[in-house]
Amino acid sequence: MARWARALLSAALLLVLAGCAGSPPASEAPVSARTWQQVDLDIVAASRAAITPAQQSAHEAMNQWMDLVYQRTDSAFIPWFSSYWTRQWLGMKVAWYKLSAEGEKDPTVNRLAIYLQEEYQDRVLQPVAKTTDPDAIMAQTTQFYVGLLGARLDEIAPRYGVSAEQFDQRLKDIPAIAVGASAEQRASLYQLLHADPLERLPAYAALIERISATPGGAGDWSTDVGISSVAKQTSEELVDELTTSGAASAVGSVLGRVAGTVLSLGVAVVSAITRENSRPAMEAHLRKNLNAAFDEEWLGLMRNPDSGVLAGVYHISGQIEGSLGGGTAPLPELDELPALEPPAQP
Repeated sequence: MARWARALLSAALLLVLAGCAGSPPASEAPVSARTWQQVDLDIVAASRAAITPAQQSAHEAMNQWMDLVYQRTDSAFIPWFSSYWTRQWLGMKVAWYKLSAEGEKDPTVNRLAIYLQEEYQDRVLQPVAKTTDPDAIMAQTTQFYVGLLGARLDEIAPRYGVSAEQFDQRLKDIPAIAVGASAEQRASLYQLLHADPLERLPAYAALIERISATPGGAGDWSTDVGISSVAKQTSEELVDELTTSGAASAVGSVLGRVAGTVLSLGVAVVSAITRENSRPAMEAHLRKNLNAAFDEEWLGLMRNPDSGVLAGVYHISGQIEGSLGGGTAPLPELDELPALEPPAQP
């Protein structure tokens, strides 16, 4: 009888254990609406806190880039522009331009301005870009902000006793990138933080590409109003210089003649008007105009929320805050950054 009772007890125990093993795990405790509200406020605060270091990083990187541009301009472009042989070559181009423009000034000035911009790109901006440029700084600053944001968000869930799974689901519901309607052009905050590497996230790549392609933006700053106006002003001064020295009438007299005569004319004209003692004043004038344009472009690249070096940061933070705060995130106060001005000119 005792043996039968022990067998019965063992069977009952096995049934109990089997039932425990097959039962579903206890569900996670629900998070109250008040807790989620506080979590959302902390996410917004984390984003705002990450913006300021990103601004400072971009500021330092832009100062370093501008220093390189100043140095390269002084060493490679201004001496080239003011040299005797360059002025001869420019004189030949002016002669050619005037022939094709039938003596009109504006087409000649515009064509020479385009040529000077291309030379500046080749002699200054492209060599400097091998080290850094605003386009690269914009991408680096965006990644820096995402890294800072991720580190701050890691602290929020434990603070309120929210499980990692529940917090991840919350992040999946928060938009971080929206540059189009397709899935490849949109990403949640969860996707942004877990992309490794970030460049492989299609929405992030689309965001960086859009900012870089914006006219006058980080990837296109050299064609903006400031720099192009210097090129046009410089070319206009050169054309006027040729005109006041009698070059215009001389060029007009050879309309229809062979090209070799025109080239010889260009050389003769510039040889007559170029004097070595005027070179320092010419260089100082060009340097002053370029530096003034640099300062304007630098400030524009730092301040423009749509196309500047902080555009990626502002887009992501705006998406986060717009979703959680019910409106558009106010732009950070850039004026509060210390010394928000271009680096000292050489």
